[in-house]
Amino acid sequence: MKVQDYAHTQPKFDLFNYFEGKTEAWGQFQDRFGTLKRRFNVTITGTIEGNVLTLDERFIYDDGEKQTRIWTITQTEDGHYIGTAEDVIGHAKGSSAGSVLNWSYTLALPIGDRVVNVQFDDWMFLQDNTTMINRAEVSKWGIRLGEVTLFFKKS
Repeated sequence: MKVQDYAHTQPKFDLFNYFEGKTEAWGQFQDRFGTLKRRFNVTITGTIEGNVLTLDERFIYDDGEKQTRIWTITQTEDGHYIGTAEDVIGHAKGSSAGSVLNWSYTLALPIGDRVVNVQFDDWMFLQDNTTMINRAEVSKWGIRLGEVTLFFKKS
């Protein structure tokens, strides 16, 4: 898929506008065979200062584990973004067109007593001004490990 294939879709996805304030999300991870492995809820608080969006994400997993990720996202030009977070290796790169945003990044993912760097190909599809669906393919060395499915609702 290419982001530009969605340039004609509506409503237009404005990353900063969508995530400013409070957003709730519910998701799950399925392995490459489609087996549900983990479910989670996320509370997100977004603040904007100039051309920088900060997302404070608070995860609660179905096994009780809690995790926090703080994203710092800069809009580099119209529809293009660079993001960083403590567990993101290098920079996340994103672009949007129409109602769609695509992120690509490498995440340092804790698995047991070790950390594995995995690649995310993350697609966000804005359904209306408050609802978004996110699908992210997770891979390592080009091999598909699984998929994350998320549903977002703007508070």
